[in-house]
Amino acid sequence: MTTGKRARRKTAHDEDFFSVEDFEQRIIGAYNAGHAPSSLPADPAHGRSIISAGSGVYRDFSYIADEIPEFVAEACVGCMDCVTMCPDTAILGKVVSEETLQGGLDGLSEQDAGEMEGLWPRVKKYWGNRQKKDLEPGRFGIFIDPSKCKGCAECVDVCGDKNALAMVSKEKIGMDEHRRLWDFFQSMGDTDPKFINEKSVMDMMLVDKSLLYVGGAGSCAGCGEATALRMLSAVLGYDHGADNVGVVNSTGCSTVYGSTFPYNPWSVPWTNSLFENGPTDAMGVRARWDQIGWEDKRLWVIGGDGAMYDIGFGALSRMFASGMDIKVLVLDTQVYSNTGGQTSTATFTGQDAKFYAHGTAISGKQEFRKELGAIAAMHPNVYVAQTVTSLPNHFYRAIREANAHPGPAVVSVYTTCQPEHGVADHVSFKQAALALRTRAWPIFVYDPKKGPRFQDRWDLKGNPSPRKDWHQMKDETGERKEVRFRDFARSEGRFRKQFDKDGNPSETLLMAEEDRLGFWNRLQDMAGIERKIAGEE
Repeated sequence: MTTGKRARRKTAHDEDFFSVEDFEQRIIGAYNAGHAPSSLPADPAHGRSIISAGSGVYRDFSYIADEIPEFVAEACVGCMDCVTMCPDTAILGKVVSEETLQGGLDGLSEQDAGEMEGLWPRVKKYWGNRQKKDLEPGRFGIFIDPSKCKGCAECVDVCGDKNALAMVSKEKIGMDEHRRLWDFFQSMGDTDPKFINEKSVMDMMLVDKSLLYVGGAGSCAGCGEATALRMLSAVLGYDHGADNVGVVNSTGCSTVYGSTFPYNPWSVPWTNSLFENGPTDAMGVRARWDQIGWEDKRLWVIGGDGAMYDIGFGALSRMFASGMDIKVLVLDTQVYSNTGGQTSTATFTGQDAKFYAHGTAISGKQEFRKELGAIAAMHPNVYVAQTVTSLPNHFYRAIREANAHPGPAVVSVYTTCQPEHGVADHVSFKQAALALRTRAWPIFVYDPKKGPRFQDRWDLKGNPSPRKDWHQMKDETGERKEVRFRDFARSEGRFRKQFDKDGNPSETLLMAEEDRLGFWNRLQDMAGIERKIAGEE
């Protein structure tokens, strides 16, 4: 292994450091057997907190969930939403040629071959549409890794009324059969590039090179953060490759579930920094990389509310001012999830959280939320995007534009924390979409290269009803009604004390709603969008 111009001196422990197979056999095997503390010798890798990249692939979560998804092949349309939104890399898709599939079926019994072939439907996207263009058609398959699935049912929820996935008891199929199906899927190799539509961002997750986040992370079931990391890594892997990416992760939930010894879900160089200095750490890495000729490698800093909004905000601002080519992903849960749910400056007004608990004296958080994206845009030459995982096209565009920007960039993404938000495991996608519709979390892009005027640089595309205060949707009676922040708040446990027994919002929640509208109006003004102001003709 080399580090630029000068080769690193090899040691007797090199294979221990960098061989995931050896790590699995020697370290993980000892822990699984229950004798690691007594049998493992002193190891320099342990002392230096080195975990082999991608070792999370060996972690088995099959003991967690009573139910996991079952693929209903005849209902599948090949949309890939389930693969994209899985926080645990537990469900993957693949397209293979008819010849490849039949070759894999050779040697199976007639019954087994028939059952296996039935799990590779001829979906219109990869079969019918390609035939119309006189291109070789492909068979599409969705398979579930039973060792990674935590049973959150997010994939079933995003599949919706297509009904191509259904939660079933593990006993219905049996774990041995689940593993047999998964092993066959793996044996089919990577998706042939000829089946990949370069214009379809969803297709990138069909190829192995996008799997830089391999699963095995100890995140909560349905974690919104993990979905964002999975999507980020897909872009980085697909566009740049594992050898050209590095991650500095500030302390938080993402470092706890991202480095639970001896499992590492990342297959790229990854390091954990202190809570407050991720951007500073990255500045040192970037400087060294540039010094040894690694200017083209993409370096990302990852952090949550505390690391970016609060204790680490000074370091983040300093990094922006430096002009260095460093990219930042902010996992915005509006609370300190890792340390027990304390309030941050990203917390919504009215939210019930530690240090601002709802009680007789105080009705939830009284302060207004800090808007990190708007603050970041006031720094020179910083690309800024605020996005949601429920709009993959917008999310992927933001990551790609951030990577291409010649200087600092920050992408802030709304992420659910199920325990602290008080929502079910399967609703990360739904809550992100609802946050967007209700102005709780508007999306935008600020690109300093887009024009000489400030308003030329702002893009609010993707927001519903961009010229209106509030978006309108049909209710159960078919009548169109405004959807407001209160509708978002009503769907989550963290705001339940802000409504009386009849469902009426409190004064504090109305203040929060006014704050959300005010921020949306400021975005409209900055983007040069004309809006009707009350009292004006």
